[in-house]
Amino acid sequence: MPLAHIAQSDPSWKWRQRTLRYSVALTATGVALGIWFLWPVMRKDPYAIFIAAVIVSARYAGFGPALLCTAASGLAIDYFVFEPRFSFAISPNEYGRLFVFIAVSILTASLARQRSRAQTRAEQTQRQLAAMVESSDDAILTGDVNGIITSWNPGAERLYGYSATEAIGMPVDMLGPPERPEEVPGITKKVMRGESIQHHASERIRKDGTRITVDISLSPIRNGRGEVIGASSIAHDISAQRQSEEALRRNEKLATAGRLAAAVAHEINNPLEAVLNLIYLARHRPESRDQYLEMAEKEVLRVGAIAQQMLGFVRESSSPSPLNVAATLDDVLQLYLRQLHDKHIQVDKRYDDSIEIRGFAGELRQLFSNLILNALDALNDGGRLTLRVARGRDRSNGNGSTANMTGVRVTVVDNGSGIQQGDLTRIFEPFYSTKGDAGTGLGLWLSHGIVQKHEGTIHVRSRTTSGSSGTIFSIFLPDSAGRVQDDLSANPSAEWIRG
Repeated sequence: MPLAHIAQSDPSWKWRQRTLRYSVALTATGVALGIWFLWPVMRKDPYAIFIAAVIVSARYAGFGPALLCTAASGLAIDYFVFEPRFSFAISPNEYGRLFVFIAVSILTASLARQRSRAQTRAEQTQRQLAAMVESSDDAILTGDVNGIITSWNPGAERLYGYSATEAIGMPVDMLGPPERPEEVPGITKKVMRGESIQHHASERIRKDGTRITVDISLSPIRNGRGEVIGASSIAHDISAQRQSEEALRRNEKLATAGRLAAAVAHEINNPLEAVLNLIYLARHRPESRDQYLEMAEKEVLRVGAIAQQMLGFVRESSSPSPLNVAATLDDVLQLYLRQLHDKHIQVDKRYDDSIEIRGFAGELRQLFSNLILNALDALNDGGRLTLRVARGRDRSNGNGSTANMTGVRVTVVDNGSGIQQGDLTRIFEPFYSTKGDAGTGLGLWLSHGIVQKHEGTIHVRSRTTSGSSGTIFSIFLPDSAGRVQDDLSANPSAEWIRG
């Protein structure tokens, strides 16, 4: 590192530093001259040793001292090498050699200065990056190709609970959940191929055994030949954010259930009135009692089915199960028949009743309910609602990578008022609503999350042109045979590489 960058804050030091730098140049000239005197071999070609002195001066003292060293070396050569001294009465050949020496010295000093400046900038950048890593609240760590931790910043100490002394040299597997030992090999392939992974939600275990949810970004580390020699990881604690999101999801589920309560009350009221009438008839017409009781039993079973549907919106299921998509969509539609009838909305159903997937029935009911409710809000009296369930393929798995998946495509189409183009890019954001005070802004955000959880995709198209307005929601859900999970999505908490 050039002496000019040792310290710059003390004015007196700057003056002493400048003096020292030029002293280095004169000292280098003196050393070169001493070597010329003591080493007879150098007397045959003195220029080489003096060029070396110029290079040393440029490297450690800077461009100005290198020029001083060049001038001093030229004078020394003229005084000690050429006779008579300081007469400059030398041959044209020696003039040429002296001129070449000065030119090469100046060029060398200039190149050395450029290299020194580049090195200084690199060192400054390195120091700045090191300071950023040390002061960052995020956990930043690096590891080699064997998954062994090689660096560990204070943010990692705070997040994971291990000190740098404890963590460095240990396998990064110690941070992963023990019930998912297969997650590391999957991520190995990606990072070793040179791929980067951005903003991947994962779960990690702290030193005290508590679990935290983190957002992780991973990048390969390459050597000078471009070969991957390790990986770096930046992790941010999002446990509080995830808890807030989960609370919002639960609240939106309850809000949807509340909106359904009025419709369900009407649906339950009709069979209950029928049961009362049938009991009355059975009591006063004993000869037909069995027939009336059988009819009453059917109405009670109908009430039970409606209640079961309502529970499906608020119950949580821990694992996916086989379900018929068309039947699930039709069950949700039944809850809104009265509202559809009151607005004289024509319903066009085009179902493939044979399609089954593995999914979370309660969440899919929530998804279909949100889309049907949005269509109801957009439709005017006498509108049209089209529901389609058909087999389909999709080339995107929703995570940005491409795949050729088979599954089911559900389409919800209405000829309502439509959605403005400026709103289409934001409708899946939380708390963004086009309904004013009438909406929570969470329905489509929740729907988008449900589709992603099922590894599917959701797309929307809409027009607001008078006479041809309407909205189309297209949802693709992969089936159990066609679901393609890459190494990362199959191991949702994968973070690191391992050989």
